[in-house]
Amino acid sequence: MGKSTLFNRLTESRKAIMDNQSGVTRDRHYGYGEWTDQYFTVIDTGGYVVGSEDIFEGAIRDQVELAIEESTVVLFMVDTMTGLTDLDKDFANVLRRFNKPVYLVANKAETTERYQSAGEFYELGLGDEIFAISAQTGFGTGELLDKVIQHFETAGIENPEEGIPRIAIMGRPNVGKSSFLNVLTGTDRSIVTDIAGTTRDAIHTHYNAFGMEFILTDTAGIRRKSRVKEDIEFYSTLRSVKAMEESDVCIVLLDATLGLEGQDLNIIGQADKAKKGIVIMVNKWDLVEKDSKTADQYKKALLERLAPMNYMPIIFASVVEKQRIHQVMEKAMEVYQNKTKKISTSKLNEVMQAEIEKYPPPAHRGKYINIKYMIQLPTPSPTFVFFSSHPKHVKEPYLRYLENRLRENFDFSGVPITIFFREK
Repeated sequence: MGKSTLFNRLTESRKAIMDNQSGVTRDRHYGYGEWTDQYFTVIDTGGYVVGSEDIFEGAIRDQVELAIEESTVVLFMVDTMTGLTDLDKDFANVLRRFNKPVYLVANKAETTERYQSAGEFYELGLGDEIFAISAQTGFGTGELLDKVIQHFETAGIENPEEGIPRIAIMGRPNVGKSSFLNVLTGTDRSIVTDIAGTTRDAIHTHYNAFGMEFILTDTAGIRRKSRVKEDIEFYSTLRSVKAMEESDVCIVLLDATLGLEGQDLNIIGQADKAKKGIVIMVNKWDLVEKDSKTADQYKKALLERLAPMNYMPIIFASVVEKQRIHQVMEKAMEVYQNKTKKISTSKLNEVMQAEIEKYPPPAHRGKYINIKYMIQLPTPSPTFVFFSSHPKHVKEPYLRYLENRLRENFDFSGVPITIFFREK
């Protein structure tokens, strides 16, 4: 049909997954568009169908109706190639219930013949005008947008998400990511079934809590490369990685009944390498038989396996029982504060010089390494430069010592720290 193609054109992105297979978009996606200095939000929905074999059909219909409720203007896309269908007529009746301004958009009108055939859609009785367009080439979209922006009372702002902490919810398929998001927001923002990989795209949701605003990203279940058989799944994995790259903090969900698996280590490793804040949420904790020592033993074993990436907080939770869900979010907020924390140069030198005196760097072949002073760089994650003599001879164990002292003294829990040595 081309809804996602039009969405990508309006938002100038390749956010929605496009495939020749119908029904690829299952959840609703949000993007930001601009036309003649008017900024607006665009929502892309799954196709509204009845009587198909897709088990998600009912859930997709709910998503479409939620999107219509949220919108100011509805673009009803029809296909000049297929012509008027019974489904189009059924959906026109659905739209009448909502009493919203509707524009009929006849897509794939690249040829004169198809452009002229758009007139048959007047039969739907929705408005006096049909916009014959090509989502693929952009033909006709300007006239459509001229009409659409007349319904916006205010000009909007260029990027309403500027400066808001972005939190990505990550983990293997079926670990409970979408259910976690739904519990947090109190709505079925994502379609949830027992089938792994239901979430194919990364979905952004605004969230207000604890006096702070977040953007939450529910990412598609990341799978091992060998499992990525469909093109769609391949793009979803890319999208998950992109969502992680765009986030400040990643909440990585583990399945308590399975423990830490290779794929979990891979996801945590990716987040660590990308210098993101990390909180580990051990989900399904309600399914584990436990006594007073279980959590401590589980945590100890986890941190040992994660080493040297063992700087992140671990919270045992249950989405189903709604246990410690808000604690996870509070911790994510703390980690965000730690990630953006700036230490004054005087305080940094005062504290760290005392730690260096306690345990100076080992000499290398009779050459003493003298650390003169240090600064924090203005980077998105904590990065420190230590100025010293013979910087090339500072070995990994000593870097680890300095990192641990920085964590202890300044609380960088959940955040990767980068240390450079430079000649002075």
